[in-house]
Amino acid sequence: MNQRSTIDLEHGWDFMQRGITKLKNILEGLPEPQFSSEDYMMLYTTIYNMCTQKPPHDYSQQLYDKYREAFEEYITTTVLPSLREKHDEFMLRELVKRWSNHKVMVRWLSRFFHYLDRYFIARRSLPGLNEVGLTCFRDQVYQELNGKVRDAVISLIDQEREGEQIDRALLKNVLDIFVEIGMGLMDYYENDFEAAMLKDTAAYYSRKASNWILEDSCPDYMLKVSILRRGVLETGEG
Repeated sequence: MNQRSTIDLEHGWDFMQRGITKLKNILEGLPEPQFSSEDYMMLYTTIYNMCTQKPPHDYSQQLYDKYREAFEEYITTTVLPSLREKHDEFMLRELVKRWSNHKVMVRWLSRFFHYLDRYFIARRSLPGLNEVGLTCFRDQVYQELNGKVRDAVISLIDQEREGEQIDRALLKNVLDIFVEIGMGLMDYYENDFEAAMLKDTAAYYSRKASNWILEDSCPDYMLKVSILRRGVLETGEG
C-alpha cells in the first residue's frame, strides 16, 4: 500500500483558497461554473488529509482558524464596503442580499471543512463551523450597522403609518435578520429593534394626538383617535 504524500499547510491552503475564491465569485454573480461533485470531493478530501496527517503535519487548528479568517476577509473587503455606500431602503435591500449570500457561503464552506466538525471541534468542544460562520457576520456586519438598519426600518414603518405604500416583504426579511442573528435567542431583536420601535410608536402617536388637539374641534379629534386606535389594533394583529 502506497503511503500518502504529506500536504504542507501552504500548498494545501492555496488549493482551498482557489475553491473559496470560486465560491465568492459565484456569490458576487461573476461568470463562474458551479461546483461539480468532483470539485467538492477534492476540497473535502484536501481538508480531510490535512487533518489526519501525523504530527507535526496535522493542521486541524490552523485550518479551523483559516476557516474563520476566510469569512472575515470576505466581509472586510467586499461585504462591508457594499453596505457602507448605501443608505435607507437601498441599504436594507443590500443587507438582505448579503445575509442570504453569507448563509450560502457558510453552508458550502462548512461542507468543505466538515471533517473539522466531526472530530477536531467535537473533541475540543469548540464552536461549530456553522456557528463560527454566522458569528463572523454578527460581529463584523450586524454590530456595525444594526443602529442604521433599525432607524431605516422604523422610518419605513412611519411612512406606512402616514398612508404610504412600503415594501412589506423587505421589512419582514430585515426583521428576520434581527431574529436569525440571535441563533435561537430573541435578545438581538428585542434589545436592538423592538425596544426602539415601541418607543418610536409611542412618540409618533403622541405627536399625532398633540397636533389634532391643536387643529381640530372635539368631535373631529375623537373621530381621529378612534381611527388611530383601529389602525394600532390592526397593526398589532397583522
